[in-house]
Amino acid sequence: MKLLLSGHDDRYAIEQLQLALFAEEAMEPVDAPFAGDGAVSALHRGKIWLTATAKITWRGETASASRRLLAKEETVKLRRQILQQSYYLAAVTLLPQLPAWGALAGVRPTKLTTAHLLAGGSAASAERLLKNTYFVTPARRKLCVDASLSTVQAASLLEPKDISLYVGIPFCPTRCAYCSFVSQSIAACKHLLEPYLEALLQEISATGKFLANSGARVRTLYIGGGTPTTLSAGQLARLMDALAETFDLGGCLEYTVEGGRPDTLNLEKLRTLRAHGASRVSINPQSMDDGVLARCGRKHTAAEIIKAYEQAQKAGFQEINMDLIAGLPGDTAEGFAASLDAVCKLNPSNLTVHTLALKKGADLYQQRVELPSAEAVAAMVGYANETLRRLGYHPYYLYRQKYMSGSFENVGWSKPGSDCLYNIYMMEELHTIVSLGGGGMTKVNLPNGRLERFHNPKFPQQYLERIDDTIRQKEAVFQIIAGRKE
Repeated sequence: MKLLLSGHDDRYAIEQLQLALFAEEAMEPVDAPFAGDGAVSALHRGKIWLTATAKITWRGETASASRRLLAKEETVKLRRQILQQSYYLAAVTLLPQLPAWGALAGVRPTKLTTAHLLAGGSAASAERLLKNTYFVTPARRKLCVDASLSTVQAASLLEPKDISLYVGIPFCPTRCAYCSFVSQSIAACKHLLEPYLEALLQEISATGKFLANSGARVRTLYIGGGTPTTLSAGQLARLMDALAETFDLGGCLEYTVEGGRPDTLNLEKLRTLRAHGASRVSINPQSMDDGVLARCGRKHTAAEIIKAYEQAQKAGFQEINMDLIAGLPGDTAEGFAASLDAVCKLNPSNLTVHTLALKKGADLYQQRVELPSAEAVAAMVGYANETLRRLGYHPYYLYRQKYMSGSFENVGWSKPGSDCLYNIYMMEELHTIVSLGGGGMTKVNLPNGRLERFHNPKFPQQYLERIDDTIRQKEAVFQIIAGRKE
């Protein structure tokens, strides 16, 4: 679908909205008038008014809309608002149904409502902001505001020099068909596991010294991936011993390990995790339908998911997260509902409902596999929202991604008192996240509200080859954290 800008260069704001509203149409920026389907987003500067107009032709029908603001009140934010509002108001007359997120195209809609609440606004006024400025539907307004209320509570637990630690293990037993993350299949890279762990222990040791000199305090610790439990029980013990010996975890509020794949879990590993300080574990079925699991390249069954969950309980875990994905190939609205019901019977403390995001790096994208319709995904997500609220869960964090089925969202649901703080701190960028291991990205929150990002090498082999550079980078990170370098 063509897109022509006239009188402004706020391309990103309009492109992201067009991608969200017309998700099945390929984006085609143009720089000259055109015929056929496409959109023109224009900005006119008058002496008194700044006027944004949009004209969209889609499937042979055309619609136009405009919004304006006083020229003397122009800011970048307000200018982009009227550009997006005019585009949305034109598009919505052509679309078969109201977009769930209205004119919001960003991946973190809760940033708006969280900032509003932290500035002294109420839940009711935050909801009005979403309704009147961004045309967000009632169900999404409630999701967004409820998640922001959890964010405000999580923020209240932080002090200025608090940080979170992320430890990445970029290996998986096999690669899931929907995955676009940097992770290596053990079938091809098992020989790298032990060298990778040794390099990671070097980074942990060096980082511990930098952290101790910075005055920072660790508030949450998260071991993710990939699939960290691809490591053996002995390797997990070595890793977690090193973390406990290196970092002062006395102020740590939670310690999470991403178990992820049930086919990497057993009672020995789970007892190892619990004995070494982990307070939360994730066991992620994605579906409880064996046929759907097979289509996605998951080498386990629903029965194995239940067994792994029971073993986690036996190992002493009370805080257990489980993930489901709405929109997987071969799934239906009825099948997804059955999966959700089966997971809810286990009564996990947290349940994350993802909407499938079809990324270019995923096998599903390359294979052009047929997926459930947007209507079916809407039914899946709607059933999850209704069911989980009825069962006493509340939404505690929320984010969106590009190329999501139906342009919906990912929502973390929690029983009271069981929010995953790391997820909130990471997604809402409330404080510095220091990432260790291959593929990790450290985000340093600067006093002026700016973020500075530092990337570790993506792939295990690169990480091994550049471990000295990675450690030097960590030293620079903690100089910033300690306030000795800007």
